[in-house]
Amino acid sequence: MSEVCDACGDEVRLAGGIANIWSSEPIRTGGMTLEFADDTEHFLCFDCIEELPDDPVEADVDALKG
Repeated sequence: MSEVCDACGDEVRLAGGIANIWSSEPIRTGGMTLEFADDTEHFLCFDCIEELPDDPVEADVDALKG
C-alpha cells in the first residue's frame, strides 16, 4: 500500500494492512498526513516534513514542490 507525497510527488510506502499481517519483516511507514493551522491537510514523506518550517502552512508545501 502506498500514497503520493503532496510536496515531492514520490510514492511512499504505508505500513499495515492485511498484506503485511504475516510478514516476518516489518514495513515502516515513510510519511504521514499533517493538519496545518490554516485548516489544510497534506500527506508528506518524512524527508519533506524535515524541510518544513515551524508552524507550516499550505504555501510551505507548495514551496517544496519547486
